Amino acid sequence: MPYTQSGAASRVKSGFVAILGRPNVGKSTLLNALTGEKVAIVTAKPQTTRNRIAGVVEVPARKGVHPAAQIVFVDTPGVHRPGSELDRRMLQEVHEALESRDLVLVLVDATRRIQLGAPVNPNAGATAGAPSTAGAPGPSHLGTRESTSAPAPNAEKIRKTGAPSEDEFLFSLVRRLDCPVFLVLTKIDLVRKDQLLPLIESLTLQYNFAQVIPVSARKRDGLDVLLRKIVEVLPAGERYYPKDQYTDQPLRFMVAELIRESILIETGEEVPYASAVVIEEFEEPEAQPRPGKRPLTRIAAVIYCERDGQKAILIGKGGSKLKAIGTGARRKIESLLGTQVYLELHIIVEPGWRESRAFVDSLNWRRQLEKLGGQEDG
Repeated sequence: MPYTQSGAASRVKSGFVAILGRPNVGKSTLLNALTGEKVAIVTAKPQTTRNRIAGVVEVPARKGVHPAAQIVFVDTPGVHRPGSELDRRMLQEVHEALESRDLVLVLVDATRRIQLGAPVNPNAGATAGAPSTAGAPGPSHLGTRESTSAPAPNAEKIRKTGAPSEDEFLFSLVRRLDCPVFLVLTKIDLVRKDQLLPLIESLTLQYNFAQVIPVSARKRDGLDVLLRKIVEVLPAGERYYPKDQYTDQPLRFMVAELIRESILIETGEEVPYASAVVIEEFEEPEAQPRPGKRPLTRIAAVIYCERDGQKAILIGKGGSKLKAIGTGARRKIESLLGTQVYLELHIIVEPGWRESRAFVDSLNWRRQLEKLGGQEDG
């Protein structure tokens, strides 16, 4: 439902924009850069994002260019073939994000080799309806150097094994879409300009993108072009969120994600992927703390893992690893909440939780809110 205030809603351009891509393509980094806030956790490890996350961006009107707009970006888990119940739940999050969207951004890491089969886009290369490469360097700035992402060599592999690549799996979702789709090339600050045009040409043979926009979230290159092109295709409507709201996530979920981010940073091997965090207690500070005292938020959280060996790694020698996780998380939580934080962490071994549908479903913050609401009603 569109957001209204005092019975009157301001007419703007508004809509939902789903962000789609392989793991580690920079979706969360882009979302944070666009919102100017830490909406999603970011690490170098794949599959950092497990739930769909909305980031709300207010775009002011530009006279003669576009009206005011509210863009609701929906970050999704990285698209990959599911191998566990957790993976299947993550893919379901992707599908649910695609059910209610006005536009889809397909992110491709410009630094990575793309493995796609033979060209399948019957309209690729046609003059009518050819995609615009908004913000992309023109041919005069690009050579004809062979792209590292040329899809042809992988076509033979797909034909022999019958097993499409993960990139092909992503594009199989893209080809089912019936809305405008933008190709967004990320991390362009890390590649030479003469590599971009061949990459664009190879990818537009796979799908007739409405726009092709190279960006660097780290340097903020191309973000203004991206926002302008998005506003052009969004329908006129009403705001879905208040102007000052930048995400749909409750604080409890954001806190849990910051703890999980610390786990991802502090541990290696399988531990980060076998870990889940649930907030059990979230005690907000007193309305009027004692003079000279900072407001204090008390938080108790459980870290779930699957094996005793993983628990030992999370604790570390003499509790050193758990202390490091807690210290890193507490600092980020204090920055988020603007209060002092007392953080208590417990570790519970839940064997095979990634294969338990009931457990995986319970990690969804929307389900957690429903449960909390039921407890309060009772």
